[in-house]
Amino acid sequence: MAMFNAFNVSASGLTAQRLRMDILSENVANATTTRTSDGTPYRRQNVVFEEKNQSPFQAVFNNSLGNPKFVGNGVKVTQIIEDYETEMPMVYDPSHPDADENGYVTYPNVNIITEMTDLIDATRAYEANVTAFNASKSMALQGLEIGK
Repeated sequence: MAMFNAFNVSASGLTAQRLRMDILSENVANATTTRTSDGTPYRRQNVVFEEKNQSPFQAVFNNSLGNPKFVGNGVKVTQIIEDYETEMPMVYDPSHPDADENGYVTYPNVNIITEMTDLIDATRAYEANVTAFNASKSMALQGLEIGK
């Protein structure tokens, strides 16, 4: 059963990182969107991860001493939040249709360099989960070969 737990942990990481890459791609695609359906500029979105079936430290510690299957259960996405901490840049462009009375346009708080860096990080995490999944699969196959 521990082998299937390893598959589940890797699969949850793959799913979470895939969603993260989708959100980062959406951020890049909307880097210049000055008006959304509600009339405001696009806001950068972030993915929030959390451990699946989180339990107190002492319970994890005690269970791991006698039963290692409780060491970890993977990751899940708990929410996708909009970034209100990063400032929205104001650019002077009086000819833009979304310019205010002073000629300034509010652009999304998306920094392409940050998004691409995060996208590389998500890609590497995805690749690490694929490697872990393949290693678990290889161990399972080798275990089946022992019986031959």
